[in-house]
Amino acid sequence: MQFREAVVEDAAPVAALVNSCYRGDSSREGWTTEADLLDGTRTNEEEIRSLITSAGSLILLCAEGDEIIGSVHLQQEGSSGYLGMLVVKPGLQGAGLGRQLMESAEHLVRAKWGSRRMTMNVFTARPELIAYYERRGYRRTGKAKPFEPHDVHGIPRVEGLELEVLEKDL
Repeated sequence: MQFREAVVEDAAPVAALVNSCYRGDSSREGWTTEADLLDGTRTNEEEIRSLITSAGSLILLCAEGDEIIGSVHLQQEGSSGYLGMLVVKPGLQGAGLGRQLMESAEHLVRAKWGSRRMTMNVFTARPELIAYYERRGYRRTGKAKPFEPHDVHGIPRVEGLELEVLEKDL
């Protein structure tokens, strides 16, 4: 298993992995699914390509041989890093790969950008996911914002979806 920064050629497989982890029947194999909350896709190849090529943004991959089995988007935000779209292939979830990917991401934003804090947004309707991040040192800030429906990021299946900001000192 290796960790590396994504390149443009990784955009299509990363988009496919992210969508398989968050939406549709394949996502129900793992525990990070949002299929009961949102319809549509989570991302697309164009968005992933933009996240890979934009300044202050990168996607960290976890690969086993030639197969991408995990990824996370990292964004520089002043003295903080933002962690989003953390995924591990559904059939491999629960084996500690997500924890390893998060630790690598936290190390990378400290080393590359000098970040002293990591933030993320998590659906308030996913208390088990919030608890997972709390076990990894993230804390709830009490700051929440409504989820904005978007053709690329999904259309809500339930009313009143909110995202809460979590943070961790690095």
